Amino acid sequence: MGDQRISKLAKLLVHYSLELKKGDYMLLEAYDLAAPLVREVFREAIKAGAYVDTNIFLPGLTSIFYREASEEQLKFISPYMKFKSENYNAFLMIHGQYNFKELTNVPSERIQTLAQATREINVKLMQRMSDRNDLRWCITLFPGPGSAQEAEMGTEEYEDFVYEAGNLNMEDPISAWRELSAHQQKLCDFLLHKKSIHIISEDTDLKLDVSGRKWINCDGKENFPDGEIFTSPHVKNVEGKIKFSYPVIMLGKEVDGIYLEFKEGKVITARAEKGEDFLHSLLDIDENARYVGELGIGTNYNIKKFTKNLLFDEKIGGTIHIATGSAFPEAGGDNVSGVHVDMVCDMKKSGEIYADGELIYKQGKFINQP
Repeated sequence: MGDQRISKLAKLLVHYSLELKKGDYMLLEAYDLAAPLVREVFREAIKAGAYVDTNIFLPGLTSIFYREASEEQLKFISPYMKFKSENYNAFLMIHGQYNFKELTNVPSERIQTLAQATREINVKLMQRMSDRNDLRWCITLFPGPGSAQEAEMGTEEYEDFVYEAGNLNMEDPISAWRELSAHQQKLCDFLLHKKSIHIISEDTDLKLDVSGRKWINCDGKENFPDGEIFTSPHVKNVEGKIKFSYPVIMLGKEVDGIYLEFKEGKVITARAEKGEDFLHSLLDIDENARYVGELGIGTNYNIKKFTKNLLFDEKIGGTIHIATGSAFPEAGGDNVSGVHVDMVCDMKKSGEIYADGELIYKQGKFINQP
């Protein structure tokens, strides 16, 4: 008998996260490593009456492309990418790679060239993703040896970590997520009418204007596992400095020891102890990449360890994250960029958050929660 948690996850993704119904047109993208979950999701989606396209990635193809493609090929916009951004009304991406370091030695400028070429399509897709009536989407992970190695865990240990983070060890995980959703909505409602957020931690003193912005309840619909609330601050009203606790890992490259300073919303100083050149290449994708697109607060206290996977790391209970680049229209954000770079700060030791001058969060937890 296979792992029943895979079947539970498939049912949750199809019926809770994506809310698939008869006639939906769905794209299912995954790495071949995730075949057990792909099959179960495909089965559930077909039973739900959806039309399903699949796109399965093989290891090594992306590395070959970045190393061998000409400048013209890097800038080419395939009809498939355009079709993908415009036609599906449900989209599931299942991560899970064999080698997370595959792109480590690819020159940053080649990655930047592709990112700049696909900016318009990525912006359009992000805009569609902000409206669930237009596009229901979810990103998840199938636990495999590569992810376990990144997290410095054994494979079975990592599987247990992943499934516990998603409440899949429970009899009825969907009910557990609905309960978390109700709790997080109270936090979102509490923060709705706050005008300013002030974050204080080690080497961190950052003020953000969130007046009139909506806080979004992340309850397993668009990321799974989930567990955060977020908003998009006013783009020109971010001031101060922040030191991030954990590395950023994108496209196989690692940037660690990140320190940013903001003036009138824009990153004016960016340093990193490792990977600083790549950090600057991300911040220079376009003219809006140096502005803040998101402020998030992690609320999943089942996730207790940094594992070098943002899907989990930005949800760690007791952390906050700042993303530079694209903002979320559903939160009131209006920063348009072809990149969105999340960076996580641990607040459990000495962190404090003030809302309109009132202490609301200390050492990783809300105080006097609504």
